[in-house]
Amino acid sequence: MYKLRLLLLGLMFTAFLQAQDAGESEVHVSTEESSGEDRSVEVVKKKYTTTGIMPEEAPQIDGALTDAIWDRVPWGGDYIEFQPDENTAPSVQTKFKILYDAKNLYLAFRCYDPEPEKIERRLSRRDGFAGDWVEVNIDSYNDKRSAFSFSITAAGVKGDEFVSNNGNNWDSSWNPIWYTKTKIDSEGWTAEIRIPLSQLKFSDAADQVWGLQSTRRFFREEERSLWQRKPIDQPGWVSEFGELHGLKNLEPQNQLEIQPYTVVRSRSFEADQGNPFEDGSDLDLTAGLDAKIGITNDLTLDLTVNPDFGQVEADPSAIALDGFQIFFREQRPFFVENKNIFELPVSPSIAGNTFGSDNVFYSRRIGRNPQGSPDLNEGEYADIPESTPILGAAKFSGKTQNGWSVGLLESLTARRTATIDANGERTDEVVEPLTNYLVGRLQKDFNEGDTYIGTIFTATNREELPASLDFLHTAAYSGGFDFKHQWNNRDWYLGGSLIWSHILGSEEAILRTQESITHLFQREGASHVAVDPERTSLSGTGGNLQLGKVGNGHWRFESGATWRSPELELNDIGFQRQADDIRHYTWVAYQTLKPDETFRRVGINYNHWAVWDFGGYLNNIRFNTNSFQNWANNWFTNIGFNYAPRQYSNFALRGGPRLRISPELSFWNGLNTDSRKKLSFSFFHNGAKATDNSYWRYSVEAGFSYQPTNALQLSLFPNFSRNEDKLQFVDNLSVDGQPRYLNGSISQETFSMSLRLNYTINPNLTIQYWGQPFISNGLYTDFKTVTDPLAERFENRIRQYGPGEISLSDEVYSVDENGDGNSDFSFGNPDFSFVQFRSNLVIRWEYIPGSELFLVWSQDLTTSGDPNEALLGGLESNIFGDAIPRNTLLLKATYRFAF
Repeated sequence: MYKLRLLLLGLMFTAFLQAQDAGESEVHVSTEESSGEDRSVEVVKKKYTTTGIMPEEAPQIDGALTDAIWDRVPWGGDYIEFQPDENTAPSVQTKFKILYDAKNLYLAFRCYDPEPEKIERRLSRRDGFAGDWVEVNIDSYNDKRSAFSFSITAAGVKGDEFVSNNGNNWDSSWNPIWYTKTKIDSEGWTAEIRIPLSQLKFSDAADQVWGLQSTRRFFREEERSLWQRKPIDQPGWVSEFGELHGLKNLEPQNQLEIQPYTVVRSRSFEADQGNPFEDGSDLDLTAGLDAKIGITNDLTLDLTVNPDFGQVEADPSAIALDGFQIFFREQRPFFVENKNIFELPVSPSIAGNTFGSDNVFYSRRIGRNPQGSPDLNEGEYADIPESTPILGAAKFSGKTQNGWSVGLLESLTARRTATIDANGERTDEVVEPLTNYLVGRLQKDFNEGDTYIGTIFTATNREELPASLDFLHTAAYSGGFDFKHQWNNRDWYLGGSLIWSHILGSEEAILRTQESITHLFQREGASHVAVDPERTSLSGTGGNLQLGKVGNGHWRFESGATWRSPELELNDIGFQRQADDIRHYTWVAYQTLKPDETFRRVGINYNHWAVWDFGGYLNNIRFNTNSFQNWANNWFTNIGFNYAPRQYSNFALRGGPRLRISPELSFWNGLNTDSRKKLSFSFFHNGAKATDNSYWRYSVEAGFSYQPTNALQLSLFPNFSRNEDKLQFVDNLSVDGQPRYLNGSISQETFSMSLRLNYTINPNLTIQYWGQPFISNGLYTDFKTVTDPLAERFENRIRQYGPGEISLSDEVYSVDENGDGNSDFSFGNPDFSFVQFRSNLVIRWEYIPGSELFLVWSQDLTTSGDPNEALLGGLESNIFGDAIPRNTLLLKATYRFAF
């Protein structure tokens, strides 16, 4: 051991002397071992020392690296391979220089390549990350948890992301103003970057140290190399950065940016004969303003007045038969930027997924579609707004040098009214009240970023509600706490959260919530919940706790629990599918650390979980094993299997009793060819089958992406699914005071196809098209009622109506249960055919950094087809037939004033 110490000291001293000549040094700050087979080499942190210059000495940003000022600082380099073979010499080397003045940070990169003619220069929109690129990450807070990332491709395409949660979250919606150019020469390619200090956040210390990392992608070998080595099995990212020294007397730059916009919008659609509101077209002109104000160098205030999201891509088509709401990701720029600061999931991440998408804050509630709808009499028409305008919103966010992460969001949405026309007489009815939304979030780092605690508070307050909207809550509040502690160099962690909710409203509103599919207090046999029609408030809790190990070796695991009490209600400003849920889970994973002749990387995982309700009933037990493979040829495959020996549902009968679901076997499997190729393919399919054949589901998606030139990319991904279920819910009926839990056998087929076409004229001028036809047909047969919902055998759970008991006439089924020739009850034909086509064509021109011009054409056709028609035939006859889609054409211009 004594000799080993002497050897290490000698190596360190030699490295130190060599680094002084190179302008770079290494300092021991970690005893983390190598992730390779030899785990005896300590990781050391690198240090690069920059120097300040006068503004008049600044280099010209042309990518040439010919300015003499660059000679003021030495090169940093000696990159080490990260992927696929960590801690080995990379195929090509990279080096950089850094300078700064009072207003800007300057970087120069030399990316060596012995075959410069093979450098991949693919064009894309901002944040495309296509082809060869180099990246710098700057932890200017030096908090070891967050960083600013700037990437530049050999083609000159910029990428920028805000990194948080120690590298677990990369937010590409962050779009700072910065400048860059690249050049190809005989040695490879070069890049120059100028980053205004106003776009970074840092302290006012006289002598500063920032975290620093740089990544190079060598496209031909799909290889990543790093300036600061990071073992592949070492958790975290920002915490492993090297250090940038030499930053002296920097003055924080309080950011001030104002971005007004104006939009001209024209709509055309099929005229509705006799409807005065649907004459076939309309035209409007709107304007608004976005602003970004640096309150301090740490904290920023974002403001928006009457924001427009017309250039945002439409949501993909979807249909759900389980009654639960569908989660759609946020796409609106104001809410996407820094959204990670405001989120607090109800459940933790489980093997890369979550138990649903439940979250205390779901920004799509703000500006949602109006929730009310007027009741119309014969001959009446209504003009119902399609959305709720955001009158104004403010977002105060950032992170202080003391480790406080701050987020405060305030938004006010407009009162919306529907105009009702009755033979020329017009009245107004409120369909969405004036509503104020508030979200506050705080987190505090401790222990050099290895520990944090946080809290969140939300409030939704609506104006006095008219009788037509008495079903809405007058107010809703939620909040919570979260924490995470890591130790043993972040190998181990303990984390969790506790959340609560409190809603207020009329007796009608709270009754509606109690009986909604999220809660179902009225369900038969659930003694731990009960409907109280006199309640005017409801309070609930939820949360999670997890313990895990994620680093230092091949093995990882996590075990934990999560819960949602029956009364938890987050849907005024959050997202929650169901309440009354307790889960315990454990997952264990094995990963390879070194590539071999067959694989670059392989992972094998095992999971199991169990689900109870608050009545103590064990509703689900599920086991899973899965694996992913990254092959030597850079193909990816995955496969997984589930077995659920025990399944019960509190929600399948929509207020009826708890229902046994037959045991299930399911699988998934996918393949992706090398995405670097001009032509790449992907295939994914999954399926599930009850062991007694009472249901089965199968879905398959296969498609391709083709890039014939550096500027043009085309992708096409069709999807087909089939659902056969002998116990699909139809309705709950009352017959002579007795319940009938009506179900049927459904045969459902769904087809959709996502088409994308991207043409990049240059990094600042792009044309993008997205289109998706969608059709889903469902046919119901073999109607039945549930008689013994907990019976072990499927046949004993139901009573199926025979041919002499049920008949169809004029789209109404009549049921004669007792055979006396008279109908005991009836119900409408539930067969359906949902057809939709949505598309967007967007021309985007960033004519100066931060200022954009959009020309957008969008189409939306939504209609009902004939469920008995063949699937593709129904798609053709409805979408490509005589139906007229709703067309929208808009021109949007923004200009970004930066001070």
